[in-house]
Amino acid sequence: MCGRNSLFIDQADLEARFDAEVVADGGYTPRYNIAPGDDLHIITNEAPDEIDAYHWGLIPFWADEPEEGIINARSETADEKRVFERAWESRPCLVPSSGFYEWKSPNGGSKQAYRIHREDDPAFAMAGLWDVWEGDDETISCVTILTTEPNDVMNSIHDRMPVVLPQDAESDWLTADPDTRKELCQPYPKDDLDAYEISARVNNPGNDDPQVIEPLDHEQSGLGEFSS
Repeated sequence: MCGRNSLFIDQADLEARFDAEVVADGGYTPRYNIAPGDDLHIITNEAPDEIDAYHWGLIPFWADEPEEGIINARSETADEKRVFERAWESRPCLVPSSGFYEWKSPNGGSKQAYRIHREDDPAFAMAGLWDVWEGDDETISCVTILTTEPNDVMNSIHDRMPVVLPQDAESDWLTADPDTRKELCQPYPKDDLDAYEISARVNNPGNDDPQVIEPLDHEQSGLGEFSS
């Protein structure tokens, strides 16, 4: 799955990377710890030259009131689910990321957080679906991130991972037909995805600063256990 994201590349570099301009209300602020229910900056098929901000959590169109929504959709079955039907058919989007986070429970013990990123790319794209929930007096543009089977890097951490798109497949994701897009929903095929342990600071969404992505210092983290 993908339950936490980050996007902290400079705005000028973000716009250059995706050849798109930030148009989101409130602009763009680098984020190190984006949680479900927050806004995700995305690029939709209807506006491929714009970077907008949508609520993270696709709200079912039949919901009477706004809710947190569905943060992930299984790419293997999204086309079969009523809640994703119109989004899968005609509303793909890119979800830029500087790295996402996942948790592993080694030997059934306490969960260890990991940051997963690409060393050679300060921002990559995950595959998403967007929709618009319409209430009586408000509308909410919302997004979910598609997931797939883990690749070799993710396999030892979690049994799912977001659909990370190779850069040369990003435009295809936005323009292709649904069948072709489904073929793109594969475990990330390249060897430039990396993962490393980080501290429990990421567990609290209120911690939204560069310290979140610092590699875990095992030697230092153990000292406090024996200090008086």
